[in-house]
Amino acid sequence: MKWTWACGGLLLVLAGCITDKEAFRPNPNDEDPLVGAVPLVRSPQQDRCAQHGRSSVRGNCDEAKYLATEYTRRLSVGDEVCLEGGFGDEPGSGCKARAAVIDTAPNRVKLEVRTAKPDSRWFNAEMRHAWYEEGALVDLYLAERGY
Repeated sequence: MKWTWACGGLLLVLAGCITDKEAFRPNPNDEDPLVGAVPLVRSPQQDRCAQHGRSSVRGNCDEAKYLATEYTRRLSVGDEVCLEGGFGDEPGSGCKARAAVIDTAPNRVKLEVRTAKPDSRWFNAEMRHAWYEEGALVDLYLAERGY
């Protein structure tokens, strides 16, 4: 009798493991640090506006930095951004690389490069994901405007 109960219990456990394989299958959208961690683009160590010192350009740079910070903080999942040729503006015909916001976190935005023109530095990075710190996107905004 004990043998029958033990075999029956073992069969139930095995049947549960066989039918519940989905619970052990990895989610392809999860970030696995051992297999394929999504890169993080950190903020630069030095502020672009600080290099202008007390020149007349400093005020314009600080204003552009404020606008870039507000733009970056308002990004949400589903928004499309231009990574090259107009970051901070609506992606138009002059945009060389378009990306979409696919996730957000405190001080970070996860972007996926969707399309890139052949003359873009993002051309070989299509469909790749990366986390960007807020300061890195602000720096991109300032660099595109010549600060």
